[in-house]
Amino acid sequence: MAAKEDDVIRWSEETLSVAGAQLSMVRGGSGKPLLIFHDELGYPGWMTWNESLAHEHTLHIPLQPGFGKTPRLDWVRTYRDLAGFYSQVIRELKLDPVDAMGFSAGGFIAAEMAAADPRIFSRMVLSLRWDLSRRRARSRIFFRSRFESHLRATVADPAGTPEFAKLYGGEMTPAQFEAFEDARAETARIGWEPYMHDPALPYLLRGNKTPTLLLWGTGDTVVPRGCIDAYRQAIAGAQVGLIENVGHRPEIENSAEFERIVSRFLAA
Repeated sequence: MAAKEDDVIRWSEETLSVAGAQLSMVRGGSGKPLLIFHDELGYPGWMTWNESLAHEHTLHIPLQPGFGKTPRLDWVRTYRDLAGFYSQVIRELKLDPVDAMGFSAGGFIAAEMAAADPRIFSRMVLSLRWDLSRRRARSRIFFRSRFESHLRATVADPAGTPEFAKLYGGEMTPAQFEAFEDARAETARIGWEPYMHDPALPYLLRGNKTPTLLLWGTGDTVVPRGCIDAYRQAIAGAQVGLIENVGHRPEIENSAEFERIVSRFLAA
């Protein structure tokens, strides 16, 4: 297990035999468990916000099946299937109920899990990059554009975001580009139809009372404010945290404000 030494958090990556699979998991920190689901591009690496939250929480970050580190699960055909798999993982690890955080597709997975079992999470933070409805469903630019172009579009000011250059290991090696293509192929396989949304999810979330924080950057040009409003209508009592003048990745664009809002919510 990761530990703290001289205020620097140790973290490790390990492979767990759980839920009938060999699941790669990044773990680090100390304190109350916090389960984190990465986005559709894969695990971006241990960033400043991870380091900060890990002083109060033990972070558990599963690396999604089919994204290189964890073998693909052929029986997982949809994001709802993937949510079911992760629910099995949580139960077998005896983590439930657990605080959870999801980014983009990871937030969508967490919402599917909460819809299936409202007691699985004690608190839920969704940094939203996917919507609930086809009307506002995310553009297919994720599949049409070059990776570098898509990644630049996710932050409001790449030059003014120091950690932007550190995402996914920094230098874009052939191996890293191959990992991105694996992630894009797996996202298409389980998220193409219906396209990157679930029309039933708003109805399945109806009446869900999981304390929920919805995060959105006011400069996000990828996902509109309507995405936040749809989740807020679906999840009873959901709070909204707006982070000014940042785009699609508030956790690195203004990590201090992101950490402040999230820590206050998790401590409530």
